[in-house]
Amino acid sequence: MNIKIDGLDIEYTDVGNGTPVLLLHGWGSSFDVFGGIINLLKNRCRVVAVNFPGCGNSQIMETAWNLDDYCNFVLKFMKAVDLENPIMFGHSHGGRVTLKMAASGIVNPPKIVLLDSAGLIPKKSFKQKCRAKSFKVIKNVLTLPMFKNHSEELLNKARKHYGSADYNAAPQVLRETLVSLVNTDIRDILPNIKCPTLLIWGENDTATPLSDAKIIEGLIGDCGLCVIKGTGHYSFCEKPFEANAIINSFI
Repeated sequence: MNIKIDGLDIEYTDVGNGTPVLLLHGWGSSFDVFGGIINLLKNRCRVVAVNFPGCGNSQIMETAWNLDDYCNFVLKFMKAVDLENPIMFGHSHGGRVTLKMAASGIVNPPKIVLLDSAGLIPKKSFKQKCRAKSFKVIKNVLTLPMFKNHSEELLNKARKHYGSADYNAAPQVLRETLVSLVNTDIRDILPNIKCPTLLIWGENDTATPLSDAKIIEGLIGDCGLCVIKGTGHYSFCEKPFEANAIINSFI
């Protein structure tokens, strides 16, 4: 299904009846990753999942967004599909949006489920710091007059070498958006979240490490962490039966 939000053609799915549930996917992903969770809940819940702009078949935005833009988008989407006070699920970037909305009081969900969620700025390794510093030096050099005819071409080559896979795969507007998002840390407002919150995390997640989950667990009062052994950033997809059993009990 599709709906217009602020002039953008947005793809979403809406199945089942009962307790309202909203699923928000991660960066560069789509609601397809939630297939198992949708099948688990659709017989007793109204399950709604939306593809963020530029993901799935949703139209891409024209200018870069920050985290507040994503929160406002979700709020407008919920109003457009008449979804009130849903239980909110968020994977990775979708978790970051969920956390910001709940902590800011934009929404008041009865429960939250975070799946390998983003939201904290992790400490950079020595290697990551060196790569970032190297790229900054190269970028400054390429702005010199002697490189003016080839600066953009050389910059693109540098970005491909030093940038992450997510960054390099994204169009320019999403690259700018990603830079804004990964430099946003919301840990200071997480104690504002009062509803029951479940964290499901992959033991070997390298994108949003388990150490982030333990920080989030400590900041939210009514919060519990379930670690799925031997899984990474898509823990709920890698071991769906284990994840679904945890979700089924919590919901």
